Amino acid sequence: MAPELIVVETDANPPPRADVVIIGGGIAGVSTLLALAEKGVSVALVEKGRLAGEQSSRNWGFCRTQGRDQNEVPLALESLRLWDRMAQRVGADVGFTRAGACYLCQTPAEVAAYEAWLENARQWQVQSRILGPDEVDAVLPGSSRRWAGALYTPNDGRAEPQLAVPLMAQAARRLGASVVTNCAARGFETTAGRLSGVVTEHGTIACDAAVLAGGAWSRLFCGNMGVDFPQLKILGSVMRTAPLNGPPELAVAGPDFAFRKRRDGGYTVARRNKYEAHIVPDSFRLLPRFLSAMIRTKQEYRIRPFGRFREELRIPRSWALDQASPFEATRVLDPAPNPAIVEESRRNLIRAFPAFAPVRVAQSWGGLIDTTPDAVPVIAPVQAVPGFFLMSGFSGHGFGIGPGAGRLMSELVTGATPVVDPAPFRFERFGGRAAEPGLAKAA
Repeated sequence: MAPELIVVETDANPPPRADVVIIGGGIAGVSTLLALAEKGVSVALVEKGRLAGEQSSRNWGFCRTQGRDQNEVPLALESLRLWDRMAQRVGADVGFTRAGACYLCQTPAEVAAYEAWLENARQWQVQSRILGPDEVDAVLPGSSRRWAGALYTPNDGRAEPQLAVPLMAQAARRLGASVVTNCAARGFETTAGRLSGVVTEHGTIACDAAVLAGGAWSRLFCGNMGVDFPQLKILGSVMRTAPLNGPPELAVAGPDFAFRKRRDGGYTVARRNKYEAHIVPDSFRLLPRFLSAMIRTKQEYRIRPFGRFREELRIPRSWALDQASPFEATRVLDPAPNPAIVEESRRNLIRAFPAFAPVRVAQSWGGLIDTTPDAVPVIAPVQAVPGFFLMSGFSGHGFGIGPGAGRLMSELVTGATPVVDPAPFRFERFGGRAAEPGLAKAA
């Protein structure tokens, strides 16, 4: 069952023209929308289904700097500053609080790994620190285990995915942005080699630039336009509990569980380090580029042979822009969670923190996470197609760093000075190739 989302007003039809068109109504696209609207840029967003209908409402809700890839730390810090101001920006509470985050360690080797991360991250003046066993007990009381240590960041936070994105879109509309849901973008048109319009199922929007923030769909969209984006999907299973008094307020991740307090008094709970990697046609196409990452992180995934193979094999890889696209056939990716993994996360959590024993599972859901070979997103122009920008492949980090990513993309699109160095997020690091005319046939 999909998480329940708040409903906000959207526009009935796309405008005939905007300076910038954003494709995708998740945290990345909507953060960019709001940042551009605050700059006074004429901007429109089209979403094939509903706002935050996929992974942007199905994630854990962590807003953290700790443990990030070093390339993402500056973006995470900027995102926290933006999360601090989010209620003011959108005029409503999105559930953000800096309650802290804690990653628990079972062994001295795990502690050493976090010490190495912290040594590198100190250049960014992060507030993370390593806790010893006694300090863990003081910060996180009630555990049945004696932990070897932890990585602890007191100023990291959490927010509510089901609230944040719709409220951000609503705020952007008040500033003059256009937001159209149930409106799939089929592709883009070019004039003299430069992007000049986005073709949707309800007409073409003339524009100077387009930002693709399509999440798990980005590779398919890019491929139809002749742009090779290496992206795979993994399945995460998550549950939320009924309200429960007593357990900690921090966002916590242990070796085989993770949890964080919710605004409604319950908890979001997941099985940490246990995602499902379904074997699909792209698994074979992209094997050379993902092989080293698969070997390095093999303990974090359960391989599901051909679980989604037939479903994805049936999806067309190319279509004319005057024809219905795969995005219209599947408005919302709503995969079923794995009940065994959900139960395992509940059981592991109770074993580690007995205060969760009375917990009642109120809902569970699955979400498809878009990943790149280096687990770092693309937030960049695609040099082969002037005017085309890509932000995708957040690899499970998108909600927390979404506001900073949106600000960065707004600066790249408008030519402003970037808030952080954009080089680590460039598309061409994957050897991106030029678009091939004729793969997508305009109407």
